[in-house]
Amino acid sequence: MSRIVILNGGPFLTSRLMGVIQHAEVHAAGRGHDLHRIDVVKLPAEDLILARIDSKKIASANRLLAGAEAVIMASPVFQASYTGLLKTFLDTVPKKGLSGKIILPLFIGGSLAHLLAMDYALKPVLSALGARHILGGVFAVDSQIAREESGAMTLAPELVERLDASLEELFAELEKRNLMRAGGNNGADAPDACTALIGSLGVQTHRSVR
Repeated sequence: MSRIVILNGGPFLTSRLMGVIQHAEVHAAGRGHDLHRIDVVKLPAEDLILARIDSKKIASANRLLAGAEAVIMASPVFQASYTGLLKTFLDTVPKKGLSGKIILPLFIGGSLAHLLAMDYALKPVLSALGARHILGGVFAVDSQIAREESGAMTLAPELVERLDASLEELFAELEKRNLMRAGGNNGADAPDACTALIGSLGVQTHRSVR
């Protein structure tokens, strides 16, 4: 089990982005991961704007982020970039605060014209914060998420397929990391951990017969 934090940079908790986030939460919880969510919009606006890193709620959110092995970055795209709300929080994250973490971006926008926002707007900031393991992520289009009268969100099958594939990639990377850690704890020659790691990579092994 690994700790995953969803960093929600959406300004509204009833937007279509929440349909994507909720799908990720259900998927991760079903795999037994320790899941937490930071809704940046719930943090004190003045503390965010003034980057008060000693603010009680800002500091608490950053401690939660620091303890994560993986971070799902969720945001709508406006004007070819992620939200200013998300940026104000990232400005409070300590230098190299994302070092060693696996990052999965989940973005949503009005059209595929904003697809490159993850590569050209988000990734440079993540790299500046020490992130080196950034997965490809998923860009959803508003039309792929239908809002029901009950308030529930229905995701298009093709979006569900892409989300599930990206989430499974994240879980596989976490599993590899855990197996490597277990192998390190048991010594470099721990055969069970090594065999499990090789198996997780899809490599077939053949034992020699003596």
